[in-house]
Amino acid sequence: MADSLIIVIYVLLILLIITLIATFLKLIGTLMKVDVLLDDVTQKVKTLDKVFGFIDVMNDKMSAFGETIIGLVSGGIKGLFKNLKRKNIESEDEDYE
Repeated sequence: MADSLIIVIYVLLILLIITLIATFLKLIGTLMKVDVLLDDVTQKVKTLDKVFGFIDVMNDKMSAFGETIIGLVSGGIKGLFKNLKRKNIESEDEDYE
């Protein structure tokens, strides 16, 4: 009985080792596929980096252009109000004289 139990344990250990080897081979194959997929994604991201770089440059230029326009418009409005204040002060001075 003890001899047959040892034989059964050895057979089960051999089956376990074979199963582990098969599982590791499948895992290695899966990791290779994942590696290829990651390389593909990395290449696509690199091409998108150029697009995002272009968008970033255009965004900076549009921001600078917008700030220039806003500066001109606000300067024009300030000048208009300064002229109106000056005219009001001059007309008030003339009324007092």
